Amino acid sequence: MTVRAGRRSDESALRTLQRHLREPSPSLLSHGLGTDGVLVDDAADGPAGYLLAVDGDGRHVAELVVRPERRREGRATALLERLVDTATGPVTLLVAVDNEPARRLYDSLGFRERERRPDFYDDGTDALLLGRDADRPG
Repeated sequence: MTVRAGRRSDESALRTLQRHLREPSPSLLSHGLGTDGVLVDDAADGPAGYLLAVDGDGRHVAELVVRPERRREGRATALLERLVDTATGPVTLLVAVDNEPARRLYDSLGFRERERRPDFYDDGTDALLLGRDADRPG
């Protein structure tokens, strides 16, 4: 498992991965590949997952996805740890309240609830804004 910076040549494979997201943003992914906003987790058969982060008050994880058959291998953890290790401020992300596996992962890495956003997703599901300081261990 290798985490590296995303490249424009990854775009097709990452768009395929985007299909597993609740609400993907293809234009944001394209933008992120042109900046330092994308981290890719490589497997022998190509990208197994990616993390798309945007700048704001620190870094915000806009998208994080791992291929279903490659989940539970520590790939999302490796992507998040790389982001936190290189961030100079807080790291935040949004998660659907009903996404228990993701919430357990984020909790294990020290992300804590900052606010609840009612009806955030198109299907009416609430989201939780989670965050952690980059310089504080999980």
